[in-house]
Amino acid sequence: MPIFISVIIISFILYIFFKVQILKSKDPLYMHFTNAKGRIALGFFVSTFGMNQYYAYQTQLALFISIAFLILGIAQIVHGFKLYKHYRQELMNANG
Repeated sequence: MPIFISVIIISFILYIFFKVQILKSKDPLYMHFTNAKGRIALGFFVSTFGMNQYYAYQTQLALFISIAFLILGIAQIVHGFKLYKHYRQELMNANG
């Protein structure tokens, strides 16, 4: 399905972009903030990849693997979002 492939590609590119941004930054707080955004992109990549694999093969083995990828992806998204909110607030306090 083209929507899965588009989301997979966009989220992977965003993940690589955020990881490169971490290397360019000198501020540890901004590095953690960018890493949180990278985790969210990685979570979307992993969960969408799992859904795409089940859509492509539709076997019982693909279902189990897809569920595992979906759980791991959602865990990355949730953890990344919590870190994002925390470090966003820290950056706002440090700058303002």
